[in-house]
Amino acid sequence: MANILELTDVVKTYQTTKAVDHVSFSMPRGSIFGMLGPNGAGKTSLIRIITRITQADTGTVLINGMPLNDDHPEDIGYMPEERGLYKKMKVGDHLIYLARLKGLSEKNAKESIKHWMEKFDISDWWNKKVEELSKGMQQKVQFIATVVHKPSLIILDEPFSGLDPINANLIKDEIDNLRSEGASIIFSTHRMEQVEEICERIVLINRGQNVLEGGVKDIKQDRKKNLFRYQIEGELPPGVLDGKEVIDRSPESLIMRFTQERDSNLFLKSLVDAGAYVQGFEEILPSLNEIFIQTVQEQGMTIEEPLNTPS
Repeated sequence: MANILELTDVVKTYQTTKAVDHVSFSMPRGSIFGMLGPNGAGKTSLIRIITRITQADTGTVLINGMPLNDDHPEDIGYMPEERGLYKKMKVGDHLIYLARLKGLSEKNAKESIKHWMEKFDISDWWNKKVEELSKGMQQKVQFIATVVHKPSLIILDEPFSGLDPINANLIKDEIDNLRSEGASIIFSTHRMEQVEEICERIVLINRGQNVLEGGVKDIKQDRKKNLFRYQIEGELPPGVLDGKEVIDRSPESLIMRFTQERDSNLFLKSLVDAGAYVQGFEEILPSLNEIFIQTVQEQGMTIEEPLNTPS
């Protein structure tokens, strides 16, 4: 799969602070790509470089194999963490204004905006002022402004901030729909658990540096510790744990570690053969949060701010 985005040795310094420190990664076209790290890690600085809000001091950025240039922002949709809506404007007028800035004619802008407002069931918001909307409602408007011109590269910085679970799921569904229609999506966040649900590949950023990159499934498989959970009803048959490494045991659950993965299946068979009622069996894979902390510690770095804190 060809890459829509490639960064090589990108550096950005603000006075004495190196916000981006020789970052390199590539993003396959048509993927949902997670850019992860704690607040202050350098994610927003990288996004501003990709969108040409600022320029890198050194390094190269390629979009579809071409060096980043002034034409690329028209094909990028960017939803910043700090929302940029004019509070006194009416929603419809505001969205038309933003769509026109991205090169749409007024006619095409209205058609696209009406399509999205109908999809989100907010057509009656057209003449409401932005300041009349809740934070979650403004989030929907900002999302429409990001995708109204059908960009091929969409960058979403903390897109679920301020959304209730129902509307968060609505945005998740639309992210998946946009990807299925050919868009490439960067999802920037410090909430690791959200990324595990929707991203195929990730890059982990800490203190301006790329500390880990790859497919989510591959990274989790590479860092697994051969831990398995067995949900068992009733007492364990006598002797079944002899010679086994038990990590944790409770009345309903048993966590085991095996030297070889296939031994987990042999142990499951021994439980069943001994008459145990096994209600569930699963491999325990590390979370991205655990992997991030482990990776940073292995590289002798520190984390400036805890991950997975509320936005």
